[in-house]
Amino acid sequence: MDKKKIERLRHRITESLRVQQDTEVITYIDVSGVLADVKARQNHVVFARRGCGKTLLLHTSSRDLANIKTMYLNCENFKKHSFPNVLIELLMQTFSELSGPPRFWFNPMRYLGKEARSRKEVEGVVKELENLMVRADSQEEDVTDTSNISSAQKSTLGGAAGDKSVNISGSISDERSEANSLQRRYRHRIEKLSDLDLKLPGFKKIIKRFFDSQKSFKYAFIQLDDFYHLRPIDQPFVADYVHRLCKDVPLYFKIATLRHVSNLYVERDGQPIGIQERQDFQPIDIDYTFLDFRRTKDQNEKILDEFGVQSGLEAGEVNDLFKGQGFETLVLAGGGVPRDCLSLLVEKLGREAANDPEWRLGKDEMRQFSRENFERRIGELKQDSEGKDQTHSLRGIYMIRSFVLQKKSNVFLVAEQVLQTEERIKSLIYKLLDYRIIHDSASALTHKSRAGTYRAFVVDIGCHAHMRNLQGRISLIDVSDSDAKERMRSAPIIDPELFEKLFAEAPERDIETAILEQGAEPTDEKLHEDA
Repeated sequence: MDKKKIERLRHRITESLRVQQDTEVITYIDVSGVLADVKARQNHVVFARRGCGKTLLLHTSSRDLANIKTMYLNCENFKKHSFPNVLIELLMQTFSELSGPPRFWFNPMRYLGKEARSRKEVEGVVKELENLMVRADSQEEDVTDTSNISSAQKSTLGGAAGDKSVNISGSISDERSEANSLQRRYRHRIEKLSDLDLKLPGFKKIIKRFFDSQKSFKYAFIQLDDFYHLRPIDQPFVADYVHRLCKDVPLYFKIATLRHVSNLYVERDGQPIGIQERQDFQPIDIDYTFLDFRRTKDQNEKILDEFGVQSGLEAGEVNDLFKGQGFETLVLAGGGVPRDCLSLLVEKLGREAANDPEWRLGKDEMRQFSRENFERRIGELKQDSEGKDQTHSLRGIYMIRSFVLQKKSNVFLVAEQVLQTEERIKSLIYKLLDYRIIHDSASALTHKSRAGTYRAFVVDIGCHAHMRNLQGRISLIDVSDSDAKERMRSAPIIDPELFEKLFAEAPERDIETAILEQGAEPTDEKLHEDA
């Protein structure tokens, strides 16, 4: 492929890798029909890992809606904001977006009309919220009693609720103390919600009058993008209030988030808080995993082909960029995530193809490149977490990578029952799934020598693909092979007892450095000893 074509393709992909509001129009490449779903007058939560196109899906859907106004809110802007201020800020922006700029400046008499009066009411809500914002308590009550917990007992792993810490080596009394602390923090939030709850019926009446006065649109969508950036303990309260605000008025919410690090529903003191799947919202899953590698590969291939068409390439020319299993390895290195796959391809095209028109991306070239991508994913995880949560996640990465290197397998199994009952294991596994450190590869597997059913996870190829000599060091199961699931039935198992042991052995300091040094060539002897 000549340099001009390569540059056009790289330019087109590069512009599409990060979606920004109010920039050049980029269209969501819909290969599964979800665009029509998200445009429906229904409450939705869009689930997918980072880089699968959640933001682009929201923006694309907004451009083709009749009689529907969209209010887009990026929750990353409210990251780390205290409660209830974060909810007040979201409501302020929602009402500001709803009213929009004055449209009748050229005709002062129009301000006497019904529509103008309703806009004034909405603007009044914004001012009311601004006053409440000043008055709201912005300090988080610190109710966690740690005075009697030893430093050894503070080694914890974040729970599924996001703010709950579960002791790995702590006593039952420590866990009860932590649970009581969490209960107190939730009650604290309920008290702080009282003012907003009292104002809710009035807000809804104003919203109804506003839509009754409108001629340009009759419905509105509240798009809450990257919802997982809100603090996990606050997420169900925000989702709950937004759901109640939308109920029985022409408002619908569209939340885009990571499934496993989002906390959309909890029960506290017998009170349900948040939103429940299938009851309060319909899920839209735009993620493609290694559970069905062929489907994931086909999706990424269609997306790349579409970029080729948009770049003026002829049919089939994109395929000329690859040789052998190059494209399959690209999908593996990208974890099946379109943005990761495209970003890796752009980098390789810039480094190699631009200087050599005959260059083709093959399996070996892609494997050597995958380590850099693995390091970027660790960086993303660090960016989105802090303190104990960051430390626990990094120790979890070290633990799993040590295990698979010692067992000489890129796949490990966890019992389905363990994932249902052991929060400390489930929370870590699911978080590493969302950040593409490990990948879902099979479910409901039966093991060849152990009872029960298991889920299989494959570690990212960036964990091992850079090693110069894999022979004798690790036995690879290629998830693209037809017999992959059968081979997974013999993969090593991580059970709760082993999990606790391995986690306790993970370093507590300089963890990232320790992770990146794992599997380096000088560790051959140690691996043989461990085996």
